[in-house]
Amino acid sequence: MSLADGVIVVNKPAGWTSHDVVGKMRGIAGTRRVGHLGTLDPMATGVLPLMINQATRLARFWDHSEKIYEGVVRFGFATTTYDREGDQVGDAVEIAVPASQVEACLATFRGQIMQTPPPVSAKKINGVPAYKLVRQNKPVELEPVPVSVFELRLESVEDDRARIFVRCSAGTYVRSIAHEMGQMLGCGGHLDSLVRLRSGPFTLADARTLEELQLWKNEDRLADALIAPPDLLPDFPGAFVDDVTARQIRQGRDFSVSPFRVPEGAEYVKALGPEGTLVAIGKIIIPGLYHPMVVMP
Repeated sequence: MSLADGVIVVNKPAGWTSHDVVGKMRGIAGTRRVGHLGTLDPMATGVLPLMINQATRLARFWDHSEKIYEGVVRFGFATTTYDREGDQVGDAVEIAVPASQVEACLATFRGQIMQTPPPVSAKKINGVPAYKLVRQNKPVELEPVPVSVFELRLESVEDDRARIFVRCSAGTYVRSIAHEMGQMLGCGGHLDSLVRLRSGPFTLADARTLEELQLWKNEDRLADALIAPPDLLPDFPGAFVDDVTARQIRQGRDFSVSPFRVPEGAEYVKALGPEGTLVAIGKIIIPGLYHPMVVMP
């Protein structure tokens, strides 16, 4: 039997692609309709939110969600992928980098910066992912893009490795930061490990391993891992509507909300049916009147 609508947060294992995790969850959840919010590289672990069934309709609201990571940068040589999965570039050097030098590098990456994505990435060139062109030995030249690094903190330094904490906008590559730090220090560098601690509102505390989820399925309690649609997007205020209004909303009609229930001028609201089910996400037209932007069946 297929799982109900909602989001399940997976703690992605190392060595799996995000697509691998989606495929595994399709089997566990008993549905083909599974999507993920924000790709994690195979080497990385941590928070990978998966949208199940009709919850995929809500994906747009997390497109620009900030991310939080903890990573380890290894100095001494660069790699073709900017992480430990790639081939070594040049000769390796033994080095112990002082914390003061690492901190000086980090200072240049804070705030809004222009970042060049790694050549082995999902960024597209004329509609083709860059990593596919690299596999075909075709030249890859990616343009720098603006990203925001809200917080970048040095956690520790030990010999040739530095542990960093990163809070950033969607689309930021921690691999690129590691690579560029190695260039700045003149010794080469790459990302040795990466854990995503948060993606939008979803945290590592919410996450379950694939083994746990399979066990919960076997015990017929997989629904315990599901965040139901009414509980998603907690920043959007909820407005209860009656059955007649719910039917009208599903037909695409605008709807009004009580000023006593929804803060005046709120950009989005969750229209909730009498039983608390999510009917739609409405976007403000004028104060108190909303247009159904996403409708749930």
